[in-house]
Amino acid sequence: MSGPNSDYDPVEVAALDPEVVESNVQAALAAIAAATTLEELKAARIAHAGDRSPLALANREIGALPPSARAEAGKRAGQARGRVSAALAERQAVLEAERDERILREEALDLTLPPGRRPLGHRHPLTVTAERMADVMVGMGWEIAEGPEVEAEWFNFDALNFDLDHPARQMQDTFFVEPADAGLVLRTHTSPVQARALLERGAPLYVAVPGKTFRTDELDATHTPVFHQVEGLAVDEGLTMAHLKGTLDRLAEELFGKGLTTRLRPAFFPFTEPSAEMDLVCFVCRGEDPGCRTCGGTGWIEWGGCGMVNQNVLRACGIDPARYQGFAFGMGVERSLMFRNGIADMREMIEGDVRFNSQFGREI
Repeated sequence: MSGPNSDYDPVEVAALDPEVVESNVQAALAAIAAATTLEELKAARIAHAGDRSPLALANREIGALPPSARAEAGKRAGQARGRVSAALAERQAVLEAERDERILREEALDLTLPPGRRPLGHRHPLTVTAERMADVMVGMGWEIAEGPEVEAEWFNFDALNFDLDHPARQMQDTFFVEPADAGLVLRTHTSPVQARALLERGAPLYVAVPGKTFRTDELDATHTPVFHQVEGLAVDEGLTMAHLKGTLDRLAEELFGKGLTTRLRPAFFPFTEPSAEMDLVCFVCRGEDPGCRTCGGTGWIEWGGCGMVNQNVLRACGIDPARYQGFAFGMGVERSLMFRNGIADMREMIEGDVRFNSQFGREI
């Protein structure tokens, strides 16, 4: 653009022509009035009041006018831009009010309605049952011990007095880890931790071992190939079967309620001698209904195996059987949960249906 020219009429500058300025103003006012959202109004502002808008470009032409014409042209451009700015502010206020009213209407809350809350998650009842059993043992002064689920065959069988030809050592009963001669199995019980604890800690020893175990059982209402046990091992001077029964009576009382009758029934396990099965009086009929489906009319329900630790197990773990005696037991967590809550089908525990967990609440 050339410098000021005293002979140049300002109306001859196209952008500052009164009709052009008025036309630009009317176009701006029309665009502002047509804006129905704040986003559309922003676009109109940029197009008609921004740095590259026709009115802004006209304002830059003022410097090219003679000094005598600048005041009139500046007044004309300034008034035009002022009209547009006022229209923008007015439309901005209207659209913001509409937006606020719409938000209040669309996001209104009925405070009289009950709140919609997400259901809280629940821990699996097997986990809670195992922890409760462990808590009872800790309350009696026992410690908690753990061991690997992939176990050496020596700890799982040899240290526990299983003969080489014992049926439990066959592949139809035990999961062996490949290669077959690796000497590793998925532990079939938590009893290997007995041997590990004795080797690591020595005697006297009182440990409870909650954990997962594996056997090649078919999944049905009362069996599952993966299940849980809480093992107990006490090794000290002067321990007898009376101490064993007293311990299990206390555990049963804490789990199933006071006044529950128990009995020890002779059995055989390689790692205990003498051995027994702990039975509970039927929690449904209390032994008074010959037609009870829970106990089959016997009045008793098998809970788990127990007995005095076999001397061969003590010797294998470096414990002098002439000085120390011990007792051990292993109670199934699934079976305990079934007894405690009247669950008829073990498959319900592993199907992953959240409704199964939620029926017990936050605590069972």
